[in-house]
Amino acid sequence: ETALTVVLCAKGYPGDIRRGQPINGLNQNFGQDINIFHAGTTLKDGALVSHGGRVINVTALAGSVSQAQGKAYAAIDQIDYSDGFCRRDIGWRAV
Repeated sequence: ETALTVVLCAKGYPGDIRRGQPINGLNQNFGQDINIFHAGTTLKDGALVSHGGRVINVTALAGSVSQAQGKAYAAIDQIDYSDGFCRRDIGWRAV
């Protein structure tokens, strides 16, 4: 299998970022081929919020780079983090 990881970053990264922005939608079942890794997150009053520049890593497993890329971006699109962004060209050379 192929693994592909997309990083969800805080707006302004790698420069000035805002911490404490809410992140929702991580409690859902993304499927067994998706792994979510926390990097710049913390809990504030029981809610998940951003706490760094590289906030969430979404890793997808699939039979090809193209399939893994599609799965990773589909999962990213389900995460509710209005202050976040990600590059949309991860894996483009292999696709």
